[in-house]
Amino acid sequence: MILSSFPAGATALVIGSTGGIGSALHGNLAQTGQFQSVIGLSRSTTPRLDLLDEASIAEAAAAIAASAADVRLVIIATGMLHTEAIAPEKSWRQLDAARLAETLAINATGPALVMKHFLPLLPRQGRSVFAVLSAKVGSIGDNGLGGWYGYRAAKAALNQFLHTGAIELARTRPEAVCLALHPGSVDTALSRPFASPSHPARSPDIAAADLLAVIDKAVPGQTGGFLDYSGATIPW
Repeated sequence: MILSSFPAGATALVIGSTGGIGSALHGNLAQTGQFQSVIGLSRSTTPRLDLLDEASIAEAAAAIAASAADVRLVIIATGMLHTEAIAPEKSWRQLDAARLAETLAINATGPALVMKHFLPLLPRQGRSVFAVLSAKVGSIGDNGLGGWYGYRAAKAALNQFLHTGAIELARTRPEAVCLALHPGSVDTALSRPFASPSHPARSPDIAAADLLAVIDKAVPGQTGGFLDYSGATIPW
């Protein structure tokens, strides 16, 4: 993979670079040699970026603005489907306000605040891409099974944030592309418990390569779109 749609010598950022897909994205980007710098950000990096702490997001953006040249690619590779205390709801009877708030904060509000502070780093001229990892279950039109209330709602909200941000961004950066991307089932801590023969999990490296191929081919006319790892459009 070359990622030749980006100018040589630019900077790429992966937010959530210590996660399964984020780490694979960071490694794949570094191996291309297309970017002068590939920077990973997470709660354990310097600068630190915590989706639940806007001050850390703002400080990380300021540090990147001061130290990195020509930011052309930003990927948010974060997400939370379950924890020891939170499991995807199978019924409305399991809905809990605090758990819903946490799910929305991590999957939607946090990435929206990253948009707030990192979209201004993109150049006003030339190609750039801002991508977020969404999920097909966030599609309202594709929802035929029900369940997973909080995660579905949070990813649907993320898609709306991304789509709305793309409209605003296009006014000052007409060559920029904003994408919500579905990585498919990937062999990571997030998806592994839900893999099955009918929904096998792919390796993070394969998923990362597929996502970067979609990013490399994306054009401004697709900005604000919701695509899967093959580049196919997913219904809202």
